[in-house]
Amino acid sequence: MTSSRPLRILLVSHYYPPHVGGIENVAAQQARTLAARGADVTVLTSAGPPVADHGVRVVRVPTFNGVESRTGVPFPVFGPRLFRAVREWVRWADVVHLHDTLYQSSWAAGLRATRTGTPLFLTQHVAVVEHPSTVVRAVQHAVYRSIGRRLFRASREVFVVNDSVAVFVRGFRGSNAELLPNGVDTARYRPASAGEPGLLRERWGLPADRVLVLFVGRPVPKKGYDLLLAARHHDYDLVFAGDPPKHLPADPAVHHLGALNPGEISDLYRACDVFALPSTAEGFPLTVQEAMASGLPIVTTDDPGYASYGLDRTQVALIPRDAAILRTTLRSLAADPSRREAMGRYSAGFAAAQFSWPRHAQRLEESYRAALGTIEVPA
Repeated sequence: MTSSRPLRILLVSHYYPPHVGGIENVAAQQARTLAARGADVTVLTSAGPPVADHGVRVVRVPTFNGVESRTGVPFPVFGPRLFRAVREWVRWADVVHLHDTLYQSSWAAGLRATRTGTPLFLTQHVAVVEHPSTVVRAVQHAVYRSIGRRLFRASREVFVVNDSVAVFVRGFRGSNAELLPNGVDTARYRPASAGEPGLLRERWGLPADRVLVLFVGRPVPKKGYDLLLAARHHDYDLVFAGDPPKHLPADPAVHHLGALNPGEISDLYRACDVFALPSTAEGFPLTVQEAMASGLPIVTTDDPGYASYGLDRTQVALIPRDAAILRTTLRSLAADPSRREAMGRYSAGFAAAQFSWPRHAQRLEESYRAALGTIEVPA
């Protein structure tokens, strides 16, 4: 027997807004867009301040966050209440969708779904991240070879945003992963209007007459924070948004604005001239998509994950992770406003054509319903 009640979707993410980060932003946009399409969406995540979230039910489980505060690694340690919450909400759900296999919340919910026969889906955001800590690298490998492998194989579909992660997943799963680009809210992330950059720069005390190169992310080696600092030059200023590092450089041309909310970040994109992210093992991160939608020229690492997107390399600077090359590229853009304008137009056009949250959510919903074997969900 079938019922026309809404599809019940349990999304599981180790962090969720207002915690700042790429995975949590993707999970939030997925949840909100699926809810807007009529689904009944619950997000199971770690503790944080309660916020109204566009028709999405957010269940927050107490956690210890000392790992992130002490090492910079975003890994919340869940308490025993996680297992009770998992039992309750997996039993409620028609489908369970995990975000990344590296976290305790995914382990608990994924294993529970396999025991109850609830269709399981997974978005794998990254492969193994090269980290300076041997302990962090060893933990990643251990997780992926054990519980990660099991979750990859148990999932009906594994979604990825680039070819590099697809190859990584295939090594554990033995079958293909589905390329599914993240979307971008193009109403929030949009090119600047006439006069807007100057007003926004004034808000943050940024210089009106300098070329501003923006970095959005955590100040960690994976993101290329140190590499961008090493590439600074008097031809441009650097603007950093994200949690500040422990030691701030005493340089008037380096501006640290701290952690900002999504509305502030979208404004900051429009205040700046170039977006730079010399990260590693990320493929096509969400911040690059947001910067493109905001009409900024992009300077980022030439990662194999970009291959399937067909980017015009004359309009997007995909370069090696080398401070001297990064500096030369940024100096060239700082000196050439016409090229910056052309690259910015290309970015905005590409984002409008390729990054759609409604299309992303429709693809997910089709997969969920196919797994249930009916257009309508069981009563």
